[in-house]
Amino acid sequence: MTVAGTTGDENVTETSTPSTDEAQAAPAAADGAEAGELFRESEIAADYVEGLLDILDYDGDIDELVQNGRPMVEVVGGRLNALVGQRGSTLEALQELTRLAIFRQTGTPSRLLLDVGGYRATRRKELGAIAKNAAEKVKEYGEPVRLEPMSAFERKCVHDVINALPGVMSESEGVEPSRRIVVRPAE
Repeated sequence: MTVAGTTGDENVTETSTPSTDEAQAAPAAADGAEAGELFRESEIAADYVEGLLDILDYDGDIDELVQNGRPMVEVVGGRLNALVGQRGSTLEALQELTRLAIFRQTGTPSRLLLDVGGYRATRRKELGAIAKNAAEKVKEYGEPVRLEPMSAFERKCVHDVINALPGVMSESEGVEPSRRIVVRPAE
C-alpha cells in the first residue's frame, strides 16, 4: 500500500515568541486537528478498501490524502474497471460503503471521496466539456438546456463550471436517480 497525504502538522506554525492573542491561536489549532481527523478518515477508508481488494483478489495501490478540506482515497492499478461500473455506479456504491465504515469507527458522517483508476478525474473533464457546450447553447439560443440525469458528484462538477461562466446559471431538478441539471440564461 502506498500512502501519501497530510497529517495536519504542516498547518501548525512554530514561533519563538508565544502569541498573546489566544483567540487567534485557537482556529489554527482547530484547523490542524480537523486536518488530522480528515486524514484519519482517509486511513480508515484505505484500510476498508484494501480489505475489499483482498477479498476480490484485485491488486491496486492505495493513496490516502486530504484535498480541498475532504478526505480522499485513490486506488490505482490494472483490472479495476469492475470497481467503477457503468457510469460510475459501482464506484458510488463503494464510496457509500466506505463512508459507512468510517461512520462506524468515528461516529460522525464523512465526506470521503473515493476514486478508482482515475475515473473521477477523467469524468470531471468530460463534464466540464458538457457544461461548456450547454452554456454555449443557452447563450446562443436563449433557451434552457436540460442535461441527462447525473449523480451528485457529476452535478457538482457541472454546477462548478457553470457558476464560473458569465451569462448562465444552473439548477438541479427532479428526484434521485433522475435528478438533472438545467442550464438557463442568467437573470
